[in-house]
Amino acid sequence: MKKFLLGIVAGLIIAVVSSAVIFFAAVKFANRPPELPDKAWLALRVEGELPEAPPVSLPLPAFAARSPLTVAEMWSVLRRAAVDPRIAGVVLKPRGLSAGWGKIEEIRSGIEAVRKAGKPVYAWLASPGMREYYLASAADKVFVTPEDIVDVKGMRIESTYLKGSLDKLGIEAEVEHIGKYKDAGDVFTRTGMSPETKEALNAILDELFGRVCSGIGAGRRLAPEKVRALLDEGPFLAPKAKDAGLVDGLEYERDVEKMLAEKVGLNASKSVTARQFLQGGGGRDPKKARSIAYLVAQGDILRGAAAGMFGEERSITPRFIERQAKLIADDPAIKGVIVRIDSPGGDAIASDEILGELRKLAKKKPMVISMSDVAASGGYYIAMTGDPLIAYPQTVTGSIGVIYGKANLEGLYAKLGITKEVLQRGRFADMDSDFKRLTPEGRAKLRESLQFIYDGFIRKVAVGRRKRASEIEALAQGRVWIGAHARQNGLVDEVGGLDKAIDLLRPRAGLRAEDQVRLVLFPGQRTMLDELFHPSPEADSGSVSSEASLLVRQLPPGVAPWLAGGILRVMPYQLSFR
Repeated sequence: MKKFLLGIVAGLIIAVVSSAVIFFAAVKFANRPPELPDKAWLALRVEGELPEAPPVSLPLPAFAARSPLTVAEMWSVLRRAAVDPRIAGVVLKPRGLSAGWGKIEEIRSGIEAVRKAGKPVYAWLASPGMREYYLASAADKVFVTPEDIVDVKGMRIESTYLKGSLDKLGIEAEVEHIGKYKDAGDVFTRTGMSPETKEALNAILDELFGRVCSGIGAGRRLAPEKVRALLDEGPFLAPKAKDAGLVDGLEYERDVEKMLAEKVGLNASKSVTARQFLQGGGGRDPKKARSIAYLVAQGDILRGAAAGMFGEERSITPRFIERQAKLIADDPAIKGVIVRIDSPGGDAIASDEILGELRKLAKKKPMVISMSDVAASGGYYIAMTGDPLIAYPQTVTGSIGVIYGKANLEGLYAKLGITKEVLQRGRFADMDSDFKRLTPEGRAKLRESLQFIYDGFIRKVAVGRRKRASEIEALAQGRVWIGAHARQNGLVDEVGGLDKAIDLLRPRAGLRAEDQVRLVLFPGQRTMLDELFHPSPEADSGSVSSEASLLVRQLPPGVAPWLAGGILRVMPYQLSFR
């Protein structure tokens, strides 16, 4: 019996040791850069949200290969593919895109760079919608399977209002805001769009739809008016899409790959994925590349961290920006900083603290601000460092305003048979009670605070944009602008993406036009091993609980600040064009 038990223990020890050896060998193999063929075509899949910061990864080859590319990595892949002689062409495969139109524009510009380098780009679509088709229209040729549907039919905005349901439940939403367009609380207090909301959203929809039609028209050699007319007839069965000139052929995925390979004189099997190309160091000499920090500020702006399981982040906090800024400032290899903002805003005080940290960093390293899909309200506020400010024509920005809201649940409590007694000391101690309405005096006190913070917002923007406060006030009032309009009215300096940001940063950082650039991501990607053995410093006493963190990760952008309470600089609505 004793020998039997010893055998079991020995077997378990051997199994554990063997598993550990295999695991760490796999990790080492995963970190080894792949060898690129002398000549190949690039298989570029574009799916999902296109994150700005990478999610936590498993250090195993199978999982690493499936890790989504960030926007910066997409930029790097396409710019390197354009100059790397080993890449002969690209097969683009967009599917299930949920990214905003700014990020899609960034990838389109990369595709155009590859084409300008004389390398063909073929796009293969699977059940495409407007996003997928708009991206694919930048390619030389567009293909779809013979039995598919090309679901292009224009754009729409839908807005849901909850007042009717809240009334039935006995819940009264009390909202105060500064700025006639700052209507984030309308979802709780109205049953439909206000005239101001319709004005702002129609202007955004007109501009975005016009740009999409122009972009499709340029790619497909069609007049924008012709594209508009075609979209009025959509969606299209695959054969009709071909007849209309929206696609070039009805082909299956492998056939498109074979066509591209034959075009560039290769076998269809001679391909590399975008991840393999990046890991193989394609298109860049590391010794000649100059490092630029790419500081990602992504998500809601909150006072405390909302670090999720395995360190996944869905928020921007003062502590987070402070830590990243220190790492950048202390690194002598970093020549400059691109601050990449993708945020609908959030907590008003946290926004001010973050702006302070970015201003400190700007004094130590040359800085340029690049806006992603959304940089509005608090997301616009933190961009007011006074450095060059770039947005995509499709970026949603502006929303210079302040809002506060709370729920009065007295009616709901009555329906449920719940009673409360309130004892207080202090005239305004019950201002944020969920059992009492705001008194006229309490409302006046609240509006005094809101006006103070709003005036500060105007002043910070005036300083950052080098304009008079009266000029900013005319553009403020909580109105949301699209990037092209923001450029026209002086809220941003330039329209463009990462190429434009780098071009503006070069002279400020002392870089020559011929110097290669390497974007260094902050925060860097973390693996599961990092999370297990080196927890993120964000998970400290200033962070929210793990339960709240899990909830924040599951919420739509802009919702988490409302749950945190307080006075907010947050975008009035979440825009999703379909």
